[in-house]
Amino acid sequence: MSNQAVDDAISTMVISMAQRARQMAPLLARSSGAVRNRALERMADRLLAQQQKLLEANQRDLDAAGEAGLAPALIDRLRLDEAAIMAMATGLRQIVALPDPIGEISDLRVRPNGMSVGRMRVPLGVMAIIYESRPNVTADAVGLCIKSGNAIILRGGSEAYHSNQAIAACLVEGVTEAGLPAEVVQCLATPDRAAVGALLRCDRWIDVVIPRGGKGLIERVMQESRIPVIKHLDGICHTYIDRYADLAMAMELTFNGKMQRVAVCNATEILLVHQAVAADFLPPMAARLHQAGCELRGCPRTVACLAATGVPVVAATEQDWDTEFLAAILAIRIVDHFDEALAHIAAHSSQHTEVIVTRDHERAMRFLREVDSSAVMVNASSRFNDGFQFGLGAEMGISTDKLHVRGPVGLEGLTCQKYIVLGHGQLRS
Repeated sequence: MSNQAVDDAISTMVISMAQRARQMAPLLARSSGAVRNRALERMADRLLAQQQKLLEANQRDLDAAGEAGLAPALIDRLRLDEAAIMAMATGLRQIVALPDPIGEISDLRVRPNGMSVGRMRVPLGVMAIIYESRPNVTADAVGLCIKSGNAIILRGGSEAYHSNQAIAACLVEGVTEAGLPAEVVQCLATPDRAAVGALLRCDRWIDVVIPRGGKGLIERVMQESRIPVIKHLDGICHTYIDRYADLAMAMELTFNGKMQRVAVCNATEILLVHQAVAADFLPPMAARLHQAGCELRGCPRTVACLAATGVPVVAATEQDWDTEFLAAILAIRIVDHFDEALAHIAAHSSQHTEVIVTRDHERAMRFLREVDSSAVMVNASSRFNDGFQFGLGAEMGISTDKLHVRGPVGLEGLTCQKYIVLGHGQLRS
């Protein structure tokens, strides 16, 4: 079969899946919260009951990854064990405990003519989730979509193909056991990259696409998608130590923001320090980071500030201010004043997470008002930009977009609102 024939066959398959999802999505949307919760419970049960099959499928992926020479860190992301399967099941049951967002009415106001106008929360419709590596994302994504009343089409990475197929099969069983149509959860049964392109052209049937993975995947989705995308591309997060900062607090927040987990999108990548406190703050901060294995890259003033300490610091390049390191690397810049810190963030931020450490209320409020990111924090670690930490429960990821959701994407972020009107015969004159 020619390459074109293969692509055509894949496109036909993807379109058929999208059409079935669109047809069945209304049945899920109008199901009761009890039915959707029952589906989540059944999905959790099936994962545990099929544990051995899941482990066998995962071993096929691990064997293939080893033969392909994937890096140990990537192989570790693929690995499932009994604890990981239990965690997936527990995660689904945690979603059951979350409030049902569907049908919630808010902002109901009575107009002068007696008519009531408000908003009702409803599902988005059909979601496409395109993701890499971690097979547990399959269960997380399906759980959130079913709870929020959205049909879902999954396209996982080829490196986790067998694991994703096995997990999705369990989830479909759980959905049907609860009385919902199987088509509300579908997983693309091909690792071919052409399936991603075909999926991104299904704007007639798919309402939203969410990519989860590396920068290359997200850039491709952004370039090719005809469907609205919820995503973040980079996590270039800043922590600014103000001249009025509590320096002991600043040291703890900086260390936690950078080193608690380095390869995540909400880790601090750039440290800005007011020149008034640089001499007191940077030497002990740099020593602690260096001792923990963090590479430091500094502006000329930072290099000079640390020259006598014996702590190695590499001269930062312009590219460093625009880099998401995802590693134990921190770029440091000394700024003359508060406005210079704001200007640096405006120029280099990826609009993900920014932190100010200060005891000055007016500066804190200015920082909150003027910094344009999905989460802006005062005296807290950048690592807190997370759905669970914000009290949202599970999340689909973090959005740096402004439409229609920004920040951690939980259940509410997978819904939208429509206006509702309650009248009793009012006529417009």
